[in-house]
Amino acid sequence: MLKRLDSISLTAWIFICLGLGLALGVYFPDAAHAVKPFRSLFLHGVKCIIAPLIFASIVSGINSSGSAKGLGRLGFRSIVWFEIATTMALVVGLFFVNWLRPGDGLSIGTTVDPVVAQAAQSKMTVAGFIEHLLPTNFAEAVVKGDVLQIVLFSVIFGIAVLMAGAKGKPVAQFCESLNHVMFKFTELIMKLAPIGVGAAMAGSIAEHGLAVLLPMAKMVGTLYIALAVFVVVVLIPGLIWARVKLRPFILELQPSLALAFATTSSESAYPGALQALEKMGVSNRIASFVLPLGYSFNLDGSTLYLAIASVFIAQAAHIELTLQTQFAMMLALMLTTKGVAAVPRASMVVLSATLTAFGLPLEGVVLIMGVDEFMDMARTSVNLFGNCVATTVVSRWEGEKLSRDYQHH
Repeated sequence: MLKRLDSISLTAWIFICLGLGLALGVYFPDAAHAVKPFRSLFLHGVKCIIAPLIFASIVSGINSSGSAKGLGRLGFRSIVWFEIATTMALVVGLFFVNWLRPGDGLSIGTTVDPVVAQAAQSKMTVAGFIEHLLPTNFAEAVVKGDVLQIVLFSVIFGIAVLMAGAKGKPVAQFCESLNHVMFKFTELIMKLAPIGVGAAMAGSIAEHGLAVLLPMAKMVGTLYIALAVFVVVVLIPGLIWARVKLRPFILELQPSLALAFATTSSESAYPGALQALEKMGVSNRIASFVLPLGYSFNLDGSTLYLAIASVFIAQAAHIELTLQTQFAMMLALMLTTKGVAAVPRASMVVLSATLTAFGLPLEGVVLIMGVDEFMDMARTSVNLFGNCVATTVVSRWEGEKLSRDYQHH
């Protein structure tokens, strides 16, 4: 019996526990509330991995690139793909929300709290964004789990180690060793993944219930359709261009995608995704640089969601936004989604800022909150998948090929 249980893969356990969590949340909500702390325990375990793993993987990745020139080219190519993908995400989102009009038939107030508006607006200025790029204290960035600040500090530190030449070698070797140790640490924490996933699902269903989906079903449905179209129209063609075999690629990422979906945190799936990409043949130099960078600059799912949510709230408040206003909103979202922490509910801060900047009612955020958990699952999975595709596309652009099992030859 024990041998049979041992032969079940981590992915299978995740899906088994997802099903059990769903049943527990529907039929035994009190028990579901009791197991919810296990979700937090698992996420805490993952979050304590993120900062040292990103730091070690970026520094060792930069130093394996061999030259600052090669690194500059890699960075440029990454940003080009990120901008193409996020722009397409906004276009797809705006198209579907204007076509399906999920906000029609709902009615919310049109008042905007000036105090909240001012606070939110200050978070989305260009000056505020630039000031936030680097931490005043690296330890503070680690404590806050600010992925953007950790990534940029690690990139600059890695370049400094590369420039130091022979004297920087011991630091590079230490980071390489730390990288390997953190992967082993990850393996231990991932043993808790099925329990964390089951508890997350049980807690979500017990707290919000399936009934909350009904009045907002059109909004949730619009998002899921738009995300599916984005994956088919933008991400799959990227993989086809990179000559990737789709089925093995998706199967390899399945545990990470299931984890991101259930925990609504793409951070929880970062270590597994990084390992999967390297296993498929993406070099450590590219995987450890592009993937963490994507966590700050390439959140396709969140960007698409914000485009839909902003216009949805305008529709529910009976405010017709001109195409010009929607275009301005699109440019604002392209800026504010950069550096959104890859943690649950971060999109709500950006949504509030966008609404107030364009004079839309903040009551809309309350309307969405009830079903946000269900939408967060989908957009987080697309964030992760988009970053894995970006890493693979850049790898191909750099002249690399995946392993025989994953690459069309």
